[in-house]
Amino acid sequence: MGRAFEYRRAAKEKRWDKMSKIFPKLGKAITMAAKEGGIDPATNAKLRTAIQNAKSENMPKDNIEAAISRSIQKDTDLFSEMNYEGKGPHGVLVFVECATDNSTRTVANVKSYFNKAGGSIVPTGSLEFMFQRKSVFELEMTEEMDLEELEFNLIDAGVEELEVQDGALFVYGDYTAFGTISKGLEDLGLEAQKSGLKRYATSPVEFSEEQLVDIEKMLDKIEDDDDIQQVFTNIA
Repeated sequence: MGRAFEYRRAAKEKRWDKMSKIFPKLGKAITMAAKEGGIDPATNAKLRTAIQNAKSENMPKDNIEAAISRSIQKDTDLFSEMNYEGKGPHGVLVFVECATDNSTRTVANVKSYFNKAGGSIVPTGSLEFMFQRKSVFELEMTEEMDLEELEFNLIDAGVEELEVQDGALFVYGDYTAFGTISKGLEDLGLEAQKSGLKRYATSPVEFSEEQLVDIEKMLDKIEDDDDIQQVFTNIA
């Protein structure tokens, strides 16, 4: 049927492959948020954020509603949040955030990903000081936005920095200020497209292209695991 057809099919397969991996993670985040703070997004900021992030990835409304419903079902597995820290190929530092209903399975899987790549898990807390945890909000940048005024209005909410990247506005603050920044944006009539808590390396390291190939192979394995929610590294 020609190269154009093959290209479209490959692109579609890649998109569905990505969706098949990310939707379970997004659904898990929604379920956990609803179980923790209730099923009403209006009164549960964490749930509101989880739904917002799911919508930004084009997660269908039915999937979102199903994830919320699972939080009130008696037979729903209880998820617990766990972190693992490790050193991968070429000494790269990796911080892994998980949400799991079976910690034995998750830790075994995470250990195997590091071990097979020539790395290892390190004791919890070993890398904590190597990463800064930040609240991050991504908004659509518009011509009407006055960044100086916006920053001034959000300073009291805990905003530390504004940055424009590829037509998007990123708002940063300490991780403890997530709720106040979120409310501050809402009070200004601004809606974040994505938001969450991220970890940034305090001393990023440059790796060669050859080294990055080895590192990316391990990271792909980790990120493909349904129990893994987020992965952070010290790659510059």
